Amino acid sequence: MRGLVIKNTGSWYTVKTDDGRIIESKIKGNFRLKGIRSTNPVAVGDYVQLIINQEGTAFISEIEDRRNYIIRKSPNLSKQSHIIAANLDQAFLIVTVNYPETSTTFIDRFLAGAEAYRVPVVLVFNKYDLLSEEERTYQKAMMNLYKTIGYQCVEVQSTADAPESKRLDQLKPLLEGKVTLMSGNSGVGKSTIINELLPNAQLRTAEISDAHNTGMHTTTFSEMLALPTGGYIIDTPGIKGFGTFDIDKEELTSYFREIFKYSEACRFSNCTHTHEPGCAVLRAVEEHYISESRYNSYLSMLEDKDENKYREPF
Repeated sequence: MRGLVIKNTGSWYTVKTDDGRIIESKIKGNFRLKGIRSTNPVAVGDYVQLIINQEGTAFISEIEDRRNYIIRKSPNLSKQSHIIAANLDQAFLIVTVNYPETSTTFIDRFLAGAEAYRVPVVLVFNKYDLLSEEERTYQKAMMNLYKTIGYQCVEVQSTADAPESKRLDQLKPLLEGKVTLMSGNSGVGKSTIINELLPNAQLRTAEISDAHNTGMHTTTFSEMLALPTGGYIIDTPGIKGFGTFDIDKEELTSYFREIFKYSEACRFSNCTHTHEPGCAVLRAVEEHYISESRYNSYLSMLEDKDENKYREPF
């Protein structure tokens, strides 16, 4: 029997079968996916084959090939990966300029990971109402940077009195009929946004830790939440760091859109854009056609590859 994995709580997987039943399932035996050493061989969004038991639970006997996925290095095991979700139409990365601050390094690592597996990303800048004038100006500049590269950016606030241009309603048409991963650092307001879009979800929310201006984890497992307009939101635990996985040094250039564009004019085809003569990328950075923050993110990911181990981006 075929089904869709809609929730993962560690050892158990909740599977929605093609005929609409919800069945709690476990992995049959100890199988690993071809070529991926993952801490979670089955991910939310996977289509699987089930063998039903007499007790009404099931074994997952097979995973269908994935269209795409978002993967990160497991924070604890440097050579293993953690698949955040599979078979996505898009990802919404929830970003906050403050309360807590989302670093551009984190954003760029997420975007590069999504580019690697062909997952379109919308950047959702949240908590507009909490920002000072200076922070709002900075947010505008950040949005302009990512829009110029080709990413859709949306500004929102999760309050009842939000002006029309900042309401969460503007996200609804973007979600309709699609499987959307919601991701971001802990504390950026992901659960609050989902509760607003799906009042029945009733996800727990938590205050920001004042001492460190960081968020506390409120979601402890990944789950697919059905949208009334069709499609799903995938809610995931907040991510503190985004160590990249399974990206070759030579490929990295192509996951930064604007660096890839300029790299075509480099003198050497195997240019790493770090020191080579005739490097069009270095020239574009000097002339401000490529932003310094994006170039620094590229360098930090190259450094990851040199060390071949997980490194927190901040």
